[in-house]
Amino acid sequence: MLEHFQWLPFLVAISLLTMSPGVDTILVMRNAARCGWKDGFLTSLGICMGLFGHATVSALGLSVILLGSAELFFAFKLMGAAYLVYLGVQSLRSAMRPMGMQFTDNSQSKAVGSMVSFRQGLLSNVLNPKPIIFYMAFLPQFIDPNYSALNQSLFMALLHFTLAMIWQTFLAVMVHKARIWLARPKVAQVLDSLTGLLLVGFGVKLALSQR
Repeated sequence: MLEHFQWLPFLVAISLLTMSPGVDTILVMRNAARCGWKDGFLTSLGICMGLFGHATVSALGLSVILLGSAELFFAFKLMGAAYLVYLGVQSLRSAMRPMGMQFTDNSQSKAVGSMVSFRQGLLSNVLNPKPIIFYMAFLPQFIDPNYSALNQSLFMALLHFTLAMIWQTFLAVMVHKARIWLARPKVAQVLDSLTGLLLVGFGVKLALSQR
């Protein structure tokens, strides 16, 4: 596995990547604000489960094929961009009819919201080609050729998964604790507007980005 001298730079890089504001942070905080910390947690779980897929794809070399084909990369990039824009539009629509964040103990609505939150997190990660590029460029630096590349990639994805879950769950809990403030219609309108604009912006940026 990883040599001792490799642990520190790897963990520092992954920690900085995890804590950098981006789509993951926005989705986790948005869903935690709407439905409570559990939905924020499940959004994070969906996002982080996608990391294992990226690690597997990178280790098996499939990302080389994806990055080597302009057509495949373009199609994959547009799917991810379209999904982010879709989520952004949903938030902007909510901002047009502000009612305040609704926190409910209804078990049925919780279950439905939880499944949606997990799916949103998973799709936002899986349909984003940037993690594939990052894993393809970053993980090989820490791969020992004497051992299985797949096992090592999955192990590093597990470390990334653990750090990301801790950080994003912390964010979800903090947002949930502010639920009384978030329940105000004006506050909800501002947050939905900002979230929607940021998600649409991320989607457009992704669509226009070069490899």
